[in-house]
Amino acid sequence: MNDQLLMETFKIYAVLNAEGKILKENAKLYHTDDEVRGTLMAFANEVDCTIISADPYIYMVPLTKNSIFHMTNDEIKKQYFPSRSLNVDIYLMYVAIIIFIGEFYDSYQTTRPTRDFLTTVEWLSSLNERLMALKNIDEEILKDMEEEYAYNWLDILTNWEAARTVSRMSFILIVKQFMIKEEIAVEIGQDELCLTDKAHTIIRKYFMEYEYNKGILEFIYQLEQGETTDAGNSQD
Repeated sequence: MNDQLLMETFKIYAVLNAEGKILKENAKLYHTDDEVRGTLMAFANEVDCTIISADPYIYMVPLTKNSIFHMTNDEIKKQYFPSRSLNVDIYLMYVAIIIFIGEFYDSYQTTRPTRDFLTTVEWLSSLNERLMALKNIDEEILKDMEEEYAYNWLDILTNWEAARTVSRMSFILIVKQFMIKEEIAVEIGQDELCLTDKAHTIIRKYFMEYEYNKGILEFIYQLEQGETTDAGNSQD
């Protein structure tokens, strides 16, 4: 790569580094020059990120918690949750997002979305349904699952059961705000949300891969299939 191309590549990376995204029209070399694209991916890999293209932007997305671009629990709580929020609220948020995405991908059984939008009422109902299915699992099995998936299932259930209906919807609205800000979802009508192109791209390329989701999708969505009683033994 000559010096001019290297400088143009660095300019694109500098914007991605600062903003997390860049308009495609301002990064045309990413699509037209293999060297530029390869170098940008190498830069991203050095900070545990990947680069994805989803109209009208190119995004740099963190792949691991080790990435300096990964948003910490404390940062999320500070930006989105009330001051007394705990880490369990963040874990519950992650579960809510997984359920939200699963509603579009037929419980992750398809690689293409099967619906156009989801309402917050439907989202809340689906989240409640799956958490109540968790409640039916033997406590010892849930403890084993906590170690395997690094999710505090018992605390999540306790936190959810303690919340009233109004509080649960307030929580959903907080998660909604987070997803819109992070360009995972977009509001297309009154109380109607859909996934963004960015989200669809991440889901297709990474989210359904066991390496990235650690089997959490299979665990949550096997609940509706009545397989939970053997959950603790199925990994043996």
